Amino acid sequence: MQHYNEGLIRWKQHSPSKDAGINNIQMPDKPTLIVWQTRDHQPTDYEVSLANHLIEAFSSGAETLEAVVSALNAQGMLHSDGTAFTTASFEQEMARLGH
Repeated sequence: MQHYNEGLIRWKQHSPSKDAGINNIQMPDKPTLIVWQTRDHQPTDYEVSLANHLIEAFSSGAETLEAVVSALNAQGMLHSDGTAFTTASFEQEMARLGH
């Protein structure tokens, strides 16, 4: 199973291709069903852990930014730099990860 879309890696380089159809998510007449169409890399252990902790936070009833951050910190989920999350650092991390 393909865990990310390799075509997006080339697309993110922001240099146009001279070849028609290059870097499309799906080539015309050659559809490839990729489960993770918009991923440009396989998730890191940190990203998987953050996703699992977010699922737990939402499952426990967190509905506001403050409640999500509080739940992550209560679960022991640390920011990628090893610090506890703040509302600002959580928003920055979501922006960095593209969510």
